[in-house]
Amino acid sequence: MKLRLAAFTAIAVAGFAASASAQSTVKLGYQLPLTGDTAQYGQDFRKAAEIALEEFNASGKPFKVEIVFEDSRSDAKEGVNIARKFVDDKAIVGVLGDFTSGVSMAAAQVYKDAGMPQLSQTASHPDYTKISKYQFRNIATQAQEGPYNAKWMASKGFKNVAVIAEQTDWGQSVVSGYSDAVKASGGKIAFSEFFNRGLKDYRSLISKIERAKPDAIYTGFFYEDGAQFLKQIQQLGVKTPVYSTSAAYSPKLLELAGDAAEGLHLTSNFLPTNPDPNVQKFVTEWKKRSNGTEPGQFPAQAYDAVRIMLAAVEKAYPNPTREKVRDELAKTANFPGVTGKTTFDADREANKDLTKVEVKGGQFAPVKE
Repeated sequence: MKLRLAAFTAIAVAGFAASASAQSTVKLGYQLPLTGDTAQYGQDFRKAAEIALEEFNASGKPFKVEIVFEDSRSDAKEGVNIARKFVDDKAIVGVLGDFTSGVSMAAAQVYKDAGMPQLSQTASHPDYTKISKYQFRNIATQAQEGPYNAKWMASKGFKNVAVIAEQTDWGQSVVSGYSDAVKASGGKIAFSEFFNRGLKDYRSLISKIERAKPDAIYTGFFYEDGAQFLKQIQQLGVKTPVYSTSAAYSPKLLELAGDAAEGLHLTSNFLPTNPDPNVQKFVTEWKKRSNGTEPGQFPAQAYDAVRIMLAAVEKAYPNPTREKVRDELAKTANFPGVTGKTTFDADREANKDLTKVEVKGGQFAPVKE
């Protein structure tokens, strides 16, 4: 009897140890473009995620977190394949990504059916969070940025505006979010057109814009296309003021466009010059890993997204199921991020405070009004 009791006790202890061990490491998934045309964004997201993860794992928590990174190449089909892979891994309790709205929304259909919480750092298409209760984002949408910029530009007397954006779901939301707000306030869209991402020659498009004689130009592009457009605007001697979304905010824009970026106006919710200790801690660590280069808004968004997800996992511990992590994400309120405080509303939207920014003296500087 004693032998059997001892054996039972040993088995029970072993079982408990195995259970405790299983809970000592929690897994998250992160789908992002690590190769392909948008790899530079994915590489930055991964670097920012690693900074956040290392800080968390070194902070003395009762468990560690592992992030599994998968390369989506900014391809919707690959994004869906990764989503299925993450869903099939029962140890993964939450996922981050993807980069573009299109890929994020394609993968979201899989996460919706599986009950997997998904937090994207950059998917700003208005329909993304409408897919299900499992989709979250910590970035301002074009439904917020468009009206904000329309009001800003109207205050400068710009009532007749040309609008251009890349031919993507996100680009379409840029145009609609801004144009609807302009028309609602009595303004006019003088010209509107989409361009293919990676376009090398904007001169034909610029000529069309000039013929429309707008007061200003509103743009939906990322830094590569933005730099090319601004350089060609300068080469053609066009003096029309250019405004843009936060997607253009990157030190790379200044590097590639040079003095052609001078005078560009855009919005952001992150400035590396912000004296806030949280911001400076992140900027310092980023510069250590980036040859002294300052981070742009998108790495800051990724850093905050990972930290928000980690906070939800911690609150769901010691049994962080997918549903519990989702519920804790939904409770996120006044999270002190480097991109400002994040609170998810009932629709899982983070209505961020936007800052007006101007390129001045080769640097991004807050606009003082």
